[in-house]
Amino acid sequence: MTLQIYDTATRSLRDFVPQHEGKAGIYICGLTTQGSPHIGHVRFTVAFDILRRWLTTGHGLDVTLVRNVTDIDDKILRKSAEHDADWFAWSYAHERETSDALDTLGVLRPSYEPRATGHVPDMVEIMEALIEKGHAYPAPDGSGDVYFDVKSWPSYGELTRQSLDDMEPAEDADPRGKRDPRDFALWKGRKSDEPRSASWPTPYGEGRPGWHLECSAMARRWLGDTFDIHGGGIDLRFPHHENEQAQSRAAGMGFAQYWMHNGWVTLSGEKMSKSLGNTLTVEELTKTVRPIVLRYYLGAVHYRATIEYHEGALAEAGAAVERIESFLQRADPSSYADRSPSVPTAFADAMDDDLNVSGALAVVFDAVREGNTALDDGDTDVARDRAAEVVAMTSVLGVNPLDPHWSSSVDSRAEDALSVLVEALISQRKAARADKDFATADTIRDQLAAAGVAVEDTPDGARWSLARPDADTEKD
Repeated sequence: MTLQIYDTATRSLRDFVPQHEGKAGIYICGLTTQGSPHIGHVRFTVAFDILRRWLTTGHGLDVTLVRNVTDIDDKILRKSAEHDADWFAWSYAHERETSDALDTLGVLRPSYEPRATGHVPDMVEIMEALIEKGHAYPAPDGSGDVYFDVKSWPSYGELTRQSLDDMEPAEDADPRGKRDPRDFALWKGRKSDEPRSASWPTPYGEGRPGWHLECSAMARRWLGDTFDIHGGGIDLRFPHHENEQAQSRAAGMGFAQYWMHNGWVTLSGEKMSKSLGNTLTVEELTKTVRPIVLRYYLGAVHYRATIEYHEGALAEAGAAVERIESFLQRADPSSYADRSPSVPTAFADAMDDDLNVSGALAVVFDAVREGNTALDDGDTDVARDRAAEVVAMTSVLGVNPLDPHWSSSVDSRAEDALSVLVEALISQRKAARADKDFATADTIRDQLAAAGVAVEDTPDGARWSLARPDADTEKD
């Protein structure tokens, strides 16, 4: 099997061939820690978590995934000042909140999670190389600003296929010292109204890094001059990723060999963002929605497609998770826990087609349907085979209901208590049936059904599971 991914740079599907056999290096732009993470923010983490899991499980690659933390920038300084807080305390609080949100959604932790503030020497090294090669210059007014000279790099604009003549001026720094208004800031000299703790000494003066330089330095430090995949939201293509690529390659690095970009989460047709006030935070949503359901919702659509959030969207995701969960419980997890099948070929083909998760989920639900039919027919071997496949497939997608991660937040004492009570009632029902007291047996089954517990009689005895909300019950 060969994984094909859509490379934004070439605008085409390309066979994924890693730089080093058996390994893959991925850099994804993490969040700027200016505020609480909403589902529009974290969608990219779910998308690239699925990629990572598939590279590891489906292709046996040793994946190094780097997701940075932008812990210093204009927005953080502005937001912290508005709330009369130290910028570093403000940033760290939201960094931890973001980490908690991603843990809640079952996103695997990155191999490395570097902070921009920890890589200033790496940034200075790149700036020095660019100045020496004639691709960057310090502002002549001694302000401490350093700019990338876009006209010095003929390939500038190639990632987003733009002509320099069509570009607007870069608005990331004061234009006073620029040779060209489209030159972008590598380094920003310290302003008199900024805290001294938000600046670092360099040969060009005190200041702080430009956003684009941060990522080039961190990617290089943890993945080398050339690495496999650079990912992020589609809104980062320009100017951020364009500028990253230009400054890195102008400094002599091969940089990313593939570019992958995920689509937005929109609300009423608009990109979800704090500036629009249409945010839905992970913390608030998971007060009323199971985390696995939110994870399913964010990962069920192709990563390049837009997700339009609407009332009822999470209910639909919840019904899908319930369907998977109900089958796995009905098939009795203890009967297939020791089986480790490969994922079905159709599932692998879908995932190798640029992570076609929608197609992969179709295979999951085919297996669920076949497994339920097998259980209805008393064919437990087939049912267990399908159940094991469903576990393998949903594990790749990060939504395996049997994964301990999803039950870690449930009070185990309550689960134990429920199990004892249900088993006691089932024993009473069994005794009533043996005595041919079918009225009592019916009453017990009705009581369990009213409590949301489904009972199924099998040749090996009665089995119980939590019923789907729309499940029908039958009397003896």
